Amino acid sequence: MMRTPRFRYHVARSIDDAAAALAGNERARLLAGGTDLLPNMKRRQDTPELLVSLRRIDELRGIGGRTSGPPPGADQRSALHGETVIGAGTSIADIARSDAIRAMHPALFRAASQLASPLIRNTATLGGNLCLDTRCNYFNQTHEWRRAIDFCLRLEGETCWVAPSSTRCWAVASSDTAPALIALGARITLHSKEGERDLALEDLYADDGAHPLTKRAGEILTSIRIPARGVRSTYWKLRRRGSIDFPVLGVAAAIRFGPHDVVEEARIVLGAVASHPILVPESQSLAGRSLTDDVIEEFAERAASHAKPLDNTDFAMTWRKAVAKTYIAGALRELR
Repeated sequence: MMRTPRFRYHVARSIDDAAAALAGNERARLLAGGTDLLPNMKRRQDTPELLVSLRRIDELRGIGGRTSGPPPGADQRSALHGETVIGAGTSIADIARSDAIRAMHPALFRAASQLASPLIRNTATLGGNLCLDTRCNYFNQTHEWRRAIDFCLRLEGETCWVAPSSTRCWAVASSDTAPALIALGARITLHSKEGERDLALEDLYADDGAHPLTKRAGEILTSIRIPARGVRSTYWKLRRRGSIDFPVLGVAAAIRFGPHDVVEEARIVLGAVASHPILVPESQSLAGRSLTDDVIEEFAERAASHAKPLDNTDFAMTWRKAVAKTYIAGALRELR
């Protein structure tokens, strides 16, 4: 049986209390659902000295609206008329059960519904999935297994076994909800003792497998805000099994159509093919065009060039790259 190393445990009663507990302690970690952190601790991939529990902070949970949002006590559906605001401590299961999310933000609904298993969705939180640690076949192993190969560049070693000549870690970003929310144009709030910071969700991620987040050590992700932009959206996920597995490819797409179904705005995001979700730079090249078969095929070819999977997760990397084009085209045809 794998057990976690010893740690201190603090149950935060408020966001400020949690921020104070984190301040100045680089070996402190936030604990919400724990579905990623605790297995990492058991494998000695992370050995925090302090866990700060967020489970008692009710203000971190819930789905509502803002701007022209609902009055207190209004039904969740009223959030559809303004900005959708989701607490970072909201469970993935609650997001998958939300009529408001399903109606207004299908990409997020699909990503949440396909994440892991029902048991994990009941425990895992949206904030936790957005801050999910990167993964790699050579890193996500027991301490003894990793020691047998002389560890890796990510932790305790000097070689990236995926790309031995590289000076960086190529572990892959495997969040389902991050690509969906980036496609939807989501923004997040980070809270610390120094105050609050607002940024676009895509700016939370760095293209570095060993240090994948730009979030500072003392910051807490408190809320996610999705603008009501009148887009159609979807999320396509590739994995070996129909449940449990992390994505080996995720394609999120959000498109706003104008008169005669001409594209006005588009955001296409690739997940699980790099150390960060990739907002495809050519997305806006679709603006002013109709999604004919030729346009879709041309765009899918260019967009798939940004997928550069390596031998660090399931399936052959060359096949995963080929499937990227098929999934991008499929997502666009669905939205059409």
